[in-house]
Amino acid sequence: MTRAAPTLATALAAVLAAVLSACTAPQAPARIESAGAASLGLAAGAPAPAIPDRWWAQLGDPGLTRVVDDALVGSPTLDAALARVAQAQAIIRARDAADRPDVSLGAQAQALRLSGRYTIPPPFAGSFRSIGQGTANLQWTLDLFGRYRAAVRQARAEADAAALDVAAARLALAGAVAAAWLDLARAEAQGLAAERSLTTRQDAQRLTRVQVRQGLAAELDLRANDVLVAEARQAGVRAAARREAAVHALAALAGRGADYYPTIGHARLNYAAALPLPAALPADLLERRPDLAAARARVEGGAQGVTAARRAWLPDVNLLGSFGLQAVGLGNLFTADALTGGPGAGLNLPLIDGGRRRANLEAARALRDAALADFNARAVTAVRETADALTRVRAADADAARQREALGALREVDRLNGVRVASGLSSRLDLVDNDVRLLSAELDLADLSADALLARVQLVQALGGGFTPIPSAPEPRP
Repeated sequence: MTRAAPTLATALAAVLAAVLSACTAPQAPARIESAGAASLGLAAGAPAPAIPDRWWAQLGDPGLTRVVDDALVGSPTLDAALARVAQAQAIIRARDAADRPDVSLGAQAQALRLSGRYTIPPPFAGSFRSIGQGTANLQWTLDLFGRYRAAVRQARAEADAAALDVAAARLALAGAVAAAWLDLARAEAQGLAAERSLTTRQDAQRLTRVQVRQGLAAELDLRANDVLVAEARQAGVRAAARREAAVHALAALAGRGADYYPTIGHARLNYAAALPLPAALPADLLERRPDLAAARARVEGGAQGVTAARRAWLPDVNLLGSFGLQAVGLGNLFTADALTGGPGAGLNLPLIDGGRRRANLEAARALRDAALADFNARAVTAVRETADALTRVRAADADAARQREALGALREVDRLNGVRVASGLSSRLDLVDNDVRLLSAELDLADLSADALLARVQLVQALGGGFTPIPSAPEPRP
């Protein structure tokens, strides 16, 4: 006995050490730091102005509004994002059920030869009998250490991220439709400019033919007019092709086919529409973009995944219970003596698992760090996109203003040249260069006007559109 006591004490100490070791998860290594407004140079900026949820309606074009509305209810891209939300919500329900009572019913009947050399007494021993059993079972895992709650919080964060992905997809889709509609407006404006130029040049061509017949102009003047007419027709053909391509793009964005093409009318954009724009990078940029909010939710989900993985070192405590009927011989099954069952409890403490828990924890940490790195990358990209959009707005406005001045000057030169030709002071050949420059300037102005409005649309997208800003979340727990 004197030797057995130390041996028993040593065994108990070993078991206690194993239990304590099993309940202690490896400590977290150093983490990636989260990008913040101050580190991105946003702290000194002013908040951006509020943007309406249906910001595209401010452009004053009913056709654009209709196509955006159609896209938001018929786009396959948006349908896929909504399906991911439904999937994430189902995962929440599945994980939430993990620590709820689990009740099951079972029944079994079997013809069995009972052993004659076992604990079964005569007359059953060594004979064939019918064995019947019916039970109701209860199992309830008590989440004493919060592992399942952490898994549920992880699933909820993923569901939040999926819902925010829908908001980001809606914003991207509305922006894409607006950009395609601006391509439509650009092509139509260029087509009108080409049509006006063609009409003017055809009038000049007819006049030159008369002058050639009367000996007042040379054949070379007529050929020069032919060049200008062909050039204007070519510009019209190119504009028509660009408009058709824009129509095709709009139908695809709306999730429709060729039957949608005839329903797309002409652009009626209000180029003077004042979309709300900040003067500088807004301080609340990181909170007002849905893609950043989704990335932040995934960081929180990753942190909760780490929590769940760390708590896998802790024991599971289960409440058990069963109640039923059990008998040899089916005729005895439904008797009072056949009743069986009772309550119980179980404790499961994992000790050796070949490194599975550690691998799961490392995978959870890697997933969290990848989500954090993705958030940081998106934050840097958001700052760049917003700064670029602000620059494009200012540059496009200035460029379009200078182009309008140049076009006004060219039109005045064209008017004066027409007076000189009519008075015989110049030939039509002398006007070719200015005519070419005038058409080019009108096409460029249509381009720049569309670009200026597109820059505003891109800035609205960079600012998160009509997404409601959310407050900055605290740093997720490791």
